[in-house]
Amino acid sequence: MNAYDFDKTIYGGDSTVDFYLFSLKRHPSILRFAPKQAWAFLLYALGRIRKTEMKERFFSFFQSLDTEGEVELFWQKHECKIYSFYLKQKREDDVVISASPEFLLRPICRKLGVGRLLASRVDPKNGVYTGENCYGEEKVRRLFEDCGIRAVDEFYSDSVSDLPMAKIAKRAFLIQKGTVVDWKIH
Repeated sequence: MNAYDFDKTIYGGDSTVDFYLFSLKRHPSILRFAPKQAWAFLLYALGRIRKTEMKERFFSFFQSLDTEGEVELFWQKHECKIYSFYLKQKREDDVVISASPEFLLRPICRKLGVGRLLASRVDPKNGVYTGENCYGEEKVRRLFEDCGIRAVDEFYSDSVSDLPMAKIAKRAFLIQKGTVVDWKIH
C-alpha cells in the first residue's frame, strides 16, 4: 500500500487556498471575514495560538456558504491540477493523508478511486475541527488509529514536515512541482 500527502504532492497547489480563492471570486461577500483571518495569522505567527485554532478562524467563512455544494463546483474546475505521475501509478489501496479538510478532498479522492482518505476533520458549516490538524506526527497516529496500519510500502510528499510518515515507509519520495525524487532519510 502506498500513502500520499495531497497538496503539492498529487495536486499542483494548495487545495485549501485554491478553494478559498475560488469561493472569494464567486462570493465576494466572504471578504468580510478577512480581518478575523488576518488577526488569526498574526497570532499564529507570534506563537499565541496553535495552528488548528488559526485554521478554524480562517475557515470561519464557511458559515456563509453552501460549502459542500461549492466543493463540487470547485473540483469540476480544479481536477485538472492532479499531477500526471499520480494518475499513472495510482492503486485502489492508496491512502491519501492530508492536513486539508476531509470534506474538501472527499469528492476528488472518490473520483480518483482512492482507497482511503485521512484528513483534518473540519465541519463544513462553521470550520470547527473535530480532533487535531492532520499534520506531522498526527498523520502517523491517524494512520494507525483509523486503519490499524503501522507501515506503508511507499510514501510521497512535498514537505519535510512529513518526515514521521516517511520514516514508516519502506521507500519515501519528495515531490517537487510534480517531479518525483528519492527522499533519503536513513
